[in-house]
Order: sequence, then C-alpha cells, then structure tokens
Amino acid sequence: LLEVRIVDLKPKPSGNPLYPGKTFGSNASAWWGFQYKNLSQAPNPREVVTIYEIDATGQRSWAQAVYNFRWTEQTTPDGKQHSTIDYPGIIVDHDKVEENMEALKGVRVPLRLHIGAMGLAPKEADIVNSIPPGYFGGNLDDRNVGIGTMMYYPVSVPGALFSAGDAHTAQGDSELNGTAIETSLVGTFQFVLHKKADLAGTILEGVNYPLLETPDAWIVHGFTFPNYLEALGPEAQTKIFQMSSLDPALKDCSTKLRDFLMNGMNLTEDEAYSLITVGSDFAITQVVDGNWGVHGIIPKIIFENREVKSKPTA
Repeated sequence: LLEVRIVDLKPKPSGNPLYPGKTFGSNASAWWGFQYKNLSQAPNPREVVTIYEIDATGQRSWAQAVYNFRWTEQTTPDGKQHSTIDYPGIIVDHDKVEENMEALKGVRVPLRLHIGAMGLAPKEADIVNSIPPGYFGGNLDDRNVGIGTMMYYPVSVPGALFSAGDAHTAQGDSELNGTAIETSLVGTFQFVLHKKADLAGTILEGVNYPLLETPDAWIVHGFTFPNYLEALGPEAQTKIFQMSSLDPALKDCSTKLRDFLMNGMNLTEDEAYSLITVGSDFAITQVVDGNWGVHGIIPKIIFENREVKSKPTA
C-alpha cells in the first residue's frame, strides 16, 4: 500500500496584479451533472458557470460568488464551436455571455480544501481516462480528502505512479451539478510505502481499495464497479459512463466496511453489520464521474475502549 499524507494545501494566488491576495474558482452546472434533466425553469436544459473568489492569504475561511453566467456557444482559437462545456479549459468570450453580478449575494461557502483526483496507476490499461475512479483511487471527489488526512492505495504497477489534480476549495457530497469550486492549490505531501509482508496482522491487511484516514474516522470507498476496467472488458472506458448506479456502489461500500471492521477491529460479521447500521454513516461521494461512488464513515471514538489492530510502522 502507498500511504499519501496531505500535509498542507493552500490556494494558489492569482497572477493578475489587479487581484493581489485573491484566487478564483469556477463551478460548472454542466450537462454531465445529475441536475441537468431535472431543471424546472426555462431555458431547459441549460449550463451555468459560477465564479467564486477565495482569499489566498488565509484570513478568510469562506468563498463568495462574484458572478454567474449561462453558457452560450463559444468558438475556440482553433475554430471549433462548443455549444456545451464539452472540453476542459474553453476560453469564454465574455461579450457573448450575460454576467449576473447578483449571484448568491450575501452567501458565504465554507472552505473545504481538498484534492478531487489523487491515486495510482491501474494495471489493466496503459492509457486510462482520468474521469472514472476505481480501486486505484483517481477521481474520487471525496470532500474529506484534505489537510491532515491519509489516503491508502493498493499498488498494482512498478513505482506506483502517483498523480494528483482536480483541486477544489469547496464541494458537498455528491458533486451534484458537475463540479466543485475548481481552482488551483499548492500541496505538500508525504509518501510512506507499506510492503505487503508488513501488512499481515495490522489494520491495513486486506485493503485493496482507496481507504481514507482522518483524525476522527476511517472512510472506505465503494463504486458501481470496484474494478470497472476488468469487469467491463475492452470497451470499459466507454461503457462505464452508461452503466453507473448507486445501488451496487452502496453494496460495494458496505461490504468493504464490513470486511474492514472484521479484520481491523476483530469483529464478527454479525457484530460488524450491527455496528455499521447504528454507528456509521454512508454518503454519496459523487454521481458525475462515470463510476459513481459511495463512502462509509466509521468514527474512531467508537473503539476507544476496545483493543484493535495497529497500523504498520512507517
């Protein structure tokens, strides 16, 4: 297992001299979002981009909207027309959109700095779409993956090949409309390699999925397909976008949490399922990344008076 410790995350200040000490992020209510076919007002459907301002000096613990605008067809420098937000980083001609400067006036969004996509390379393919997550981690979009937490990933290729991106300043569980507040962060990470031989008899034995440890909880991650690359065959990276569902994601997550409790906390299966039901929480990680996710949270305080297995030494 590769343990990735997030030591620090900070907003990267804007390079524009007009905005010293500030940074900006965008939220796209986009066509791939869960809301897109559930809109009640005209025009329907529509895409909306909201621009947020964040204090990069650390003096303010919230983000605030600057303006929003409804997407109109944009033409990129290569001459291609984009009627929807169908490609990352499309340059927007602001003469073709109407900016609403009153968007979310008086609303403060608490900062939750976290990394949306962080993980290792899977062994099933040489080139992998960065959108769907899986057993290797990747685009989990779990808002809990922040400062002071540790992610554990199973290593499946030589060198592990860690990568990170998709930085967020705030997001709720599910990332419902398509994105978080997407921005740029500067991160400090520490890496600890746990050899397989050292995992036997520890709380991490048998972990073959992304496992998050926070100061207060253990969080396991489940998906529609734990390993979609293997399950769906040669066309997996296309099929996965048409086959996601929360039912199998919840089953996968609860099974992983059961096994984690049975192994790491020395519980029987009957004890594990009772504790899962009365003491843990399940949340929708995301419903926008192709392979939908559910995460299960078990508070550490529950085991304060019980002997549990220790972690392997770093």
